[in-house]
Amino acid sequence: MVTKTEQNEEQNELFEHHNFVCDKGQSLIRLDVYLMNKIENASRTKIQSAAKAGNILVNNKAVKSSYKIKPKDEISIVLSFPPREIEIILEDIPIDIIYEDKDIILVNKKAGMVVHPAHGNFSGTLVNALYYHLLHRSEFKSEDGHVYLAHRIDKNTSGILLIAKNELSQSRLGKQFFDHSIERKYHALVWGDFTEDEGTIEGHIGRSLKNRKVMTVFPNGEYGKEAITHYKVITRFGYVTLVECQLETGRTHQIRAHFKYIKHTLFNDATYGGDIILKGTTFTKYKQFVNNCFKLLPRQALHAKSLGFIHPITKEKMFFDSDLPEDMKSAIDKWYHYSNFLKSEED
Repeated sequence: MVTKTEQNEEQNELFEHHNFVCDKGQSLIRLDVYLMNKIENASRTKIQSAAKAGNILVNNKAVKSSYKIKPKDEISIVLSFPPREIEIILEDIPIDIIYEDKDIILVNKKAGMVVHPAHGNFSGTLVNALYYHLLHRSEFKSEDGHVYLAHRIDKNTSGILLIAKNELSQSRLGKQFFDHSIERKYHALVWGDFTEDEGTIEGHIGRSLKNRKVMTVFPNGEYGKEAITHYKVITRFGYVTLVECQLETGRTHQIRAHFKYIKHTLFNDATYGGDIILKGTTFTKYKQFVNNCFKLLPRQALHAKSLGFIHPITKEKMFFDSDLPEDMKSAIDKWYHYSNFLKSEED
């Protein structure tokens, strides 16, 4: 049985998708009225907002909420989940803002920061800091003044996060994520070497049937949701490799679960078994070297490096890139010098 908490966690994409085919005897009624009767807890305002964002298609064409549905019409709708009804504690926490306008804000999130308050993490979150930061902004004082997440990254993953300041922006960004038109690239340090310079990992991702706290890959698609990760080798260090990952989908723990599946677990990813030596020698000096790297990088070696998208209001094409944080840089630098030392020994 999936608990309510697990259901909330599985809404990682922050949007829900519905498809309907109207009956042969369907009467001519407004689209928003029809969808209110079909989708649980969907208000008329929310459906109208989705239509305004272009997120409702009838027979593959965007329509207004006033459209009169007809028999056999095929309806597709992408709805954003509303902000969670949790009291937000405004906290003056430093955040690295890399871009902001009246509709969106981009943050370079540090590792260790939870994105949204939830059970066990009501303070110290990115959302708490954003509410404090936006408290006196004019656009934030309107009825629609909320922080609307467009996507999430894990607590111990660093990097670029895109946030909408209003529901229309979130809905339009949500459609881009749903259509896989958002360009997201991550850098990851993983265990092992690769025979090829690039590749694609495919396999449905869902909660493990043995441990609900982790995600696993179901290659036959019998469970979970479709997930696709493309990767390219950046630098080989022998026992570990620095790779660039481009997400086609955005499932919970997607990169971490996919690389575990192909036996290249992320370096120091305790949840997926990467916090022990998976490749290398049995020498004591090597073990000490790896442990020193773990101390420098006390988390999974994953950084959301870049993000490309179309601005939800201006329609401008936007692209943002970020530097690797110091903990990843330090660990990678140690592996660079270690691999060069091994090469010199071989020579």
